[in-house]
Amino acid sequence: MQGLSPTPFVIIVSVEAARLHPWNLSPSEAIAMQGTLARRVVVARLQREPSLVAGLDISGVGPDGRATAAVVVMTYPEMETVECRLFHAQVTFPYVPGLLSFREIPVLAPALESLVTRPDILLIDGQGVAHPRRFGIACHLGLLFDVSAIGCAKSRLTGSFDEPALVKGSYSMLKDGRDVIGAALRSRDGTRPVFVSVGHKVDLDSALRIVLACAQKYRIPEPTRRAHLAAAGKIAPFSPLKGC
Repeated sequence: MQGLSPTPFVIIVSVEAARLHPWNLSPSEAIAMQGTLARRVVVARLQREPSLVAGLDISGVGPDGRATAAVVVMTYPEMETVECRLFHAQVTFPYVPGLLSFREIPVLAPALESLVTRPDILLIDGQGVAHPRRFGIACHLGLLFDVSAIGCAKSRLTGSFDEPALVKGSYSMLKDGRDVIGAALRSRDGTRPVFVSVGHKVDLDSALRIVLACAQKYRIPEPTRRAHLAAAGKIAPFSPLKGC
């Protein structure tokens, strides 16, 4: 497995999730909860540039019904690794399109809560407001941890867009009717676009800029790329504090 290099950032914090709702909901109850929580999402320009960005991803569910969540914290914009945490748990919510957060957050949240460095912004392999009910996993995590969050998905869930130019940095708006819900961003020359949307406490312009800055060598932003590798067991957990 790849090793991770320590950095000077050691910020001992309590990263704790709020209790927004119970998790033992039925799919119909979860849909209703999304409608309620979507009204609490904040779309606003960042007050300051982030110093630490956390990428999150989760492995596929194994034959035993368990999955591995990974969170990798990196400096911004240098993209140096600060911390990597994993959490393994049983997945209990069924797979229902549009309800990904209720399936994955019970595994992801404990990984975030185990951090000793508090990220300024979360970058999630999934949707934010580019969601049929305007409440994707990036919105859910942003509200849960009261932190800025961005959704950067590899595929479109809803909405329509014009293909952006093939040059890195080109983008076109993702629309649902007249509503702009995100953007299709060319994060690397000649590759398929990624789909960027607001999660919480950020605006679309800032989200696009941060995703582009994090996509230094690959189509996928480095924090979520490394989180994907960590969830697959290809990057070892790392903490800036000895004994963690």
